[in-house]
Amino acid sequence: MDDSNNQELEAQAAEAEDKADGASAEGENTEESTDGKKKKSLGREIFEWAEAIVLAVVVAMFIRSFIFTVVRVDGPSMNYTLAHNDRLIVWRLGYEPQQGDVIIFAPDIQSNANTNMFNRIYWVKRVIATGGQHVEIDYSTNSVYVDGEKLDEPYLHEAMIPPGNVTYYSVDVPEGQLFLMGDNRNNSSDSRAIGPVDVDRVVGKAVLRFWPLNTFGPVTHNN
Repeated sequence: MDDSNNQELEAQAAEAEDKADGASAEGENTEESTDGKKKKSLGREIFEWAEAIVLAVVVAMFIRSFIFTVVRVDGPSMNYTLAHNDRLIVWRLGYEPQQGDVIIFAPDIQSNANTNMFNRIYWVKRVIATGGQHVEIDYSTNSVYVDGEKLDEPYLHEAMIPPGNVTYYSVDVPEGQLFLMGDNRNNSSDSRAIGPVDVDRVVGKAVLRFWPLNTFGPVTHNN
């Protein structure tokens, strides 16, 4: 009888031990599974963040290249329409330059050789004439004529000072090019110095000044 009870107790103890070992093994597997899920979750989260950042950069570059971009005015050549350090939104999508527009372009100057869109120098000027038109500048009367018609230029604030002994300037604008001038005629490098500018060099039309805040509003054109 005692032997039978001892055997039964030993069997129960063995069974209990097996169950305990099984539970312990199951616990270890659960911990390993949880750690694996955490690592997998962290890795996936990093990947998703990286994917989102790359997508945002691509979208931003697309918008800047084809829809609109932001530029800073550098210098006084467009006073008093625009001022140094003004921030502008420039519209690009489907834009075709028109007489009177204020535009941003990349001049064909030595500083722009071997550059890209991120380090290129851009100028802001007003379109005086487009391809096929004839421009005349009479410094003695402070007048600009396009195809024989005197321009009404309310944005000018002072008379033009002739360069040297030159009192009269005349040019035919080739097709596919623009004749550009700054509103601050006496402090502006423009088509009078560099000649007509290829339309392909135009970035877009300045449509909005958003900084400084006290000057927030649309850019004044003269169409």
